[in-house]
Amino acid sequence: MAKSSANQEQNKPSAQHEEIKVIAVNRQAYHDYFVEQTFEAGISLVGTEIKSIREGHANLRGSYAMARKGEIWLENAHIAVYEHGNRYNHEPMRNRKLLLHRREIDQLLKRVETKGLTLIPLKLYLKGGKAKVEIGLCRGKKLYDKRDAIAERETKREIERIVRGR
Repeated sequence: MAKSSANQEQNKPSAQHEEIKVIAVNRQAYHDYFVEQTFEAGISLVGTEIKSIREGHANLRGSYAMARKGEIWLENAHIAVYEHGNRYNHEPMRNRKLLLHRREIDQLLKRVETKGLTLIPLKLYLKGGKAKVEIGLCRGKKLYDKRDAIAERETKREIERIVRGR
């Protein structure tokens, strides 16, 4: 009996090997901000929201995270209305609570207040059947920083074209 339970434990996927399905990526954030540090947070959702996310109907563009009363809230994130929902369907642009450990919240609040950083959601994904958000502690880019990034990206593309041409 002990052998069969040991074999079952070996067949279960470990926490490191959980399948991740990316639903939405906030590409605009990478253009507008320098990402200094990232955190993984859960999201407090209602039933129709998770169903809509599983269908891939979510958008993080223009969204941000804000601290209120010692909690972190995801604001301006759009999760589309679930098509097969009933009259109890969710509001697409409602604020959603992010689930983090207290020490992580304290660390984020301290860094946001002292260094003037911003909390920006970078990715929305499913991990082990649960919706997670990767939030980044970000510093805003100036216009010249954006131009430098664009110029660097174009030179990389030129180099790749030349290498492929040989």
